[in-house]
Amino acid sequence: MAGLFQEFKNFAIKGNMIDMAVGIIIGTAFNNVVSTLVKKVVMPPLSLMTDDVRLSDRKYILRQAAEGVDELAIGYGELMEVVIDFIIIAFTIFVVIKFINRFKKKSEDPKNKEVETPKNIELLSNIEKLIQEQNDYLKQKK
Repeated sequence: MAGLFQEFKNFAIKGNMIDMAVGIIIGTAFNNVVSTLVKKVVMPPLSLMTDDVRLSDRKYILRQAAEGVDELAIGYGELMEVVIDFIIIAFTIFVVIKFINRFKKKSEDPKNKEVETPKNIELLSNIEKLIQEQNDYLKQKK
């Protein structure tokens, strides 16, 4: 039990838990923004172009509603709205990750001075230079 508590403490202190919580909160807020964008901005013009047919109301009726019996239907229109939500979210995440990776590549290149190189990459680069100088020196001595 003490080992589990220590492991959780290390996890929380390293920031992984905080980063994950922030990511989940931002992701939830972003999902709400995209859902509202699709329902209130994208769908109304689409509905207008299709003679006021609301996509979310589209369904395939399996059983009509009758006295004491509920309607049974497959709501494919709602599925289409969710797919549009997913495509927008996936594309946005793709663009953000592509943007982040571009800066990450720049920061990992010690020769690129546009972005500050992390210390561990800088140290490894210095070690690599020293080894190269040492190899050149040893070759000259022979």
